[in-house]
Amino acid sequence: MPKRILQGVVVSDKQDKTVVVSVERQVMHPVYKKFVKKSKKYAAHDENNQFKVGDTVSIIESKPYSKTKTWTVLVDNA
Repeated sequence: MPKRILQGVVVSDKQDKTVVVSVERQVMHPVYKKFVKKSKKYAAHDENNQFKVGDTVSIIESKPYSKTKTWTVLVDNA
């Protein structure tokens, strides 16, 4: 099964080797048929502490690093 890749914005980098990424998606409201923005925060592993607040990053599913941290930040060489 392929691993999921999500894209979001770093909202916190205060923890060591961890960043909190806010991922936003649009969902249609069941009654009003209008698109509503929903967001969720994911704790992602950042080995070198290289990402800062405001950076747009991609995260991928990975092994569990802790109770809440099961995502890793993808490092693009571009």
